[in-house]
Amino acid sequence: MSEKNIVLIPGDGIGTEIIDAAKAVCDVAFEKANVTVNWIDKKAGGASIDAYGEPLTQDTIDACKVADAILLGAVGGPKWDNLDPAIRPEKAILGLRKALGLFCNLRPVKIYPALQEYSPLKKELVQNVDFVIVRELTGGIYFGEREEASGSGAEESAWDKETYSRYEIERIMDVAMETARKRNKKLVSVDKANVLASSRLWRKIAQEKAAANPDIATDYYYVDNTAQQLVVNPGQFDVLVTTNLFGDILSDEGAVISGSIGLLPSASMGTGTALYEPIHGSAPDIMGQNKANPLGTILSAAMMCRHSLGLPEVADAIESAVEQVLADGFRTGDIYRDGLKLVGTTEMAQAVIERL
Repeated sequence: MSEKNIVLIPGDGIGTEIIDAAKAVCDVAFEKANVTVNWIDKKAGGASIDAYGEPLTQDTIDACKVADAILLGAVGGPKWDNLDPAIRPEKAILGLRKALGLFCNLRPVKIYPALQEYSPLKKELVQNVDFVIVRELTGGIYFGEREEASGSGAEESAWDKETYSRYEIERIMDVAMETARKRNKKLVSVDKANVLASSRLWRKIAQEKAAANPDIATDYYYVDNTAQQLVVNPGQFDVLVTTNLFGDILSDEGAVISGSIGLLPSASMGTGTALYEPIHGSAPDIMGQNKANPLGTILSAAMMCRHSLGLPEVADAIESAVEQVLADGFRTGDIYRDGLKLVGTTEMAQAVIERL
């Protein structure tokens, strides 16, 4: 019997409900696989501010550093909107990324057969959509130098600096290559090399990595063409790798294609313990009402099993159970339509458990 240590960070809003749901599913899946798990509860975000006066404590960081994985719900909410920006709940996520060296975000985009009608795209365009966006997470314009607006009149200006170094590009390319190798061995590197100097370095290194990994079919798209292709023919993609800024935009486009952000998981990975979380926010308007869709969190737990815990069979079982639940017509309010089975957070988790 193997033993794993997982830090649970419910966070704020619906975080507690969706984490409880995912934990319930995991407990059953782990028991069936003869795996023992030590769940370690920690606070971050607004809950940590309320308890300790800061969004991320050293105690939480230390627990995360020695764990096998981290499963997070969501942070933030209007309760903390008027705080000093230096101690806003969202600083917890940035702090964890920095402390754990989480330079890569994996965001899978998959449209289940039962939900194809939910996509804003025509059904024939989304039948085979199943791709992963590999986004660089700690470099680029979001972390570059900047100057806030200064001057007056027509001369008022502000600027942000986009910078990438070789090591930042090489390490994200390595992750992308390995991700593609575990899937269909197709990779698209996304840049704007016809305009940006940083993108020309990006493409140069992408081409070097492609030459060193000849088993991966690698192509190179400009970001504007990629945005178009995600709408015209999303099924062509297997793995995309791109910068922090471009990845932020394209992954949100991918979320819209899928039909509901309540279904999409994500993983932030790097040199330390990986962090898994759904892509949606804390939804304080439905907090405590048993209305939240837990499937994004449950699928994040499946990613955790595959990438951090070395339990691909458990990941497969959870993902198959989710697909079956959707095929059987179970829906939380965000994806409900007439004639289907409207259920709450707890009931949806129980339906997944029954199919495990």
